[in-house]
Amino acid sequence: MGRESLKRVAVAAGCAALWAALAGCGPSLGPSKAVSKLTPEEAQGRVVYQQDCASCHYANRTGDLHGPSLFAMYRKKYLPSGAPANDERVTPVILGGRNMMPGYGNQLSDEQLRDLLAYLHTL
Repeated sequence: MGRESLKRVAVAAGCAALWAALAGCGPSLGPSKAVSKLTPEEAQGRVVYQQDCASCHYANRTGDLHGPSLFAMYRKKYLPSGAPANDERVTPVILGGRNMMPGYGNQLSDEQLRDLLAYLHTL
């Protein structure tokens, strides 16, 4: 292969890699709701999140910490587990735990759980 052919192959490979990377990104989910715009219920849920969830789950970026990111969790069709992204699937995980995550059923009041779910919907 000549020098020009190698350049074309390299450029084509670079373009293919860039296209594949961009195609995998999917549509932008946009930022979470601004803290200043949270309702009182969502703001209380943020406090619960910071106390009980933030050490293991990111709220405002993708990628795993100790558990999966919660960013845009409800704006996606499915949870990382493959289950539908809805309160009916998330609530039992919060209360009973899953895999390495402990359950918080004995620690959260019904109001705290509602507030936390409200906040998770803002991410």
